[in-house]
Amino acid sequence: VQLQASGGGLVQAGGSLRLSCAASGITFDIDAMGWYRQAPGKQRDLVASIAGGGRTKYEDSVKGRFTISRDNAKNTLYLQMNSLKLEDTAIYYCNLQSSYGSSRVDYWGQGTLVTVSS
Repeated sequence: VQLQASGGGLVQAGGSLRLSCAASGITFDIDAMGWYRQAPGKQRDLVASIAGGGRTKYEDSVKGRFTISRDNAKNTLYLQMNSLKLEDTAIYYCNLQSSYGSSRVDYWGQGTLVTVSS
């Protein structure tokens, strides 16, 4: 499985970015896909996720500003980020969640850096 994230960059506060994550080599059912982020000195936290049925979940601080979506035909995950804030600065990681028996299996992309400046 390969997850190739892109779309990060430098943006001013209030601006927008769209992250993409292209998935390949998938030969199994996907339980969910999502975006996590890790700021310097902090743990990696969930930003948004989308389950196989399309149900979405967002971290409270991004609700109303970020939108996660998925193009199943292209095996690509997106994160539209609007009204960006300084505190959104982090490395953003694409995640794919599957199952092996009763165990959860996670796959990770390489991360893409988002820097929000004042």
